[in-house]
Amino acid sequence: MKRAGWRRGRKGVTDAAVTVAVALLIRYAIVDPPGPSSPWPAWSAWLVAAVLSFPIAVRRRRPRVVLAVACAGGAAVTVAGAVAAGAIWLTFVPTVLVLYLVATTASIAWSVAGLAVALAAAVTAILIFYAQVFPGLALAAAPSELPMAWPIEIGTTGVLLTVAWALGTAVRWKRDTTARLVRHLADAAVTDERRRIARELHDVIGHSMSLIAVKATVANHVADARPQEVRAALAVIEQTSRSTLAEIHRVLDLLRSDGDPRQDPVPTPGMADLPELAAHARAAGVEVELTVREEAALPAAVAMSVYRIVQQALTNVVTHAGPTRCAVTVDVDRREAVIEVADDGPRHGRPPRAGHGGHGLVGMRERTKMYGGTFKAGPRSSGGFHVSARLPYDQDGTAA
Repeated sequence: MKRAGWRRGRKGVTDAAVTVAVALLIRYAIVDPPGPSSPWPAWSAWLVAAVLSFPIAVRRRRPRVVLAVACAGGAAVTVAGAVAAGAIWLTFVPTVLVLYLVATTASIAWSVAGLAVALAAAVTAILIFYAQVFPGLALAAAPSELPMAWPIEIGTTGVLLTVAWALGTAVRWKRDTTARLVRHLADAAVTDERRRIARELHDVIGHSMSLIAVKATVANHVADARPQEVRAALAVIEQTSRSTLAEIHRVLDLLRSDGDPRQDPVPTPGMADLPELAAHARAAGVEVELTVREEAALPAAVAMSVYRIVQQALTNVVTHAGPTRCAVTVDVDRREAVIEVADDGPRHGRPPRAGHGGHGLVGMRERTKMYGGTFKAGPRSSGGFHVSARLPYDQDGTAA
């Protein structure tokens, strides 16, 4: 807000300085014109210059109204003969400056109408001056180096008005194009954020609900025969539900804290949380062998992507192949993170409940693609399923 006020103040000072400069130029031209002098008294040059230049100082308040005032003022003093013969175009310089502002702020229809009116007024006033006023003026003491002719006056004034309109229109087009681009980028950012949050919720809920479903099934089947296992299953369900709620709250807090500096940063899952993932999978009946080799500390964004890929891969194992054996290997060096998740398939020859496909593989592939890495997933020749992801990265967390 302070910056906007400072900009308005700076523009006001600039307009005031331009107003004074144009007024002095017009006054000098009227007092010492290239052609015959005006019959008006010398002191009137100050008044005429001030009246003609005043619209420049107030042009930002109501540009279209000020344009009409500037145009009418220039035409009136020209017809009255209170101008510099041979430099009448100076009389319409304030109109030129106001027309530029109109072209930058008003619609194309309004700016074209303003240009047409300004041209018509200037041409009419100059023709009247040379037809009725100029012949009655006293000849200059010294011959002028500039030819006194209405085509030159009209041409100069017309070029100035047209160039001002064209520049203003170009500035307005650039501003509109930039605004549309900013809106497009903002919409794209919102869409990307929605997709990211959808992936986060999918990974969190999918992983946890798979564990809960498995344990609920176990509890239902052994409720009568082994009640102690029911209690253990319910404990796992309770723990998983609590952690899932905490994760969902974390994701929703990301939404609430966007752009709010008062919100405390919310911790994101990373490499240190991989053992907990393995423990959840073991609680669901999957024998997980976790191996993590870290030669360098991963940036937070890459670490979260590694966590989510491992989480989704283990969720697929629990859902489609468990109970089974699964090996998870995460190998990190200074250039890339390599993830390998391989399971032995369902035990006792039981066919998998479904293929390891669906949104889980899509999410893992998208996370890998963000870093320009490679992702492979498919059945193993010896049985089971294998997932491999390679995430190259720079130290700032971006794709290598």
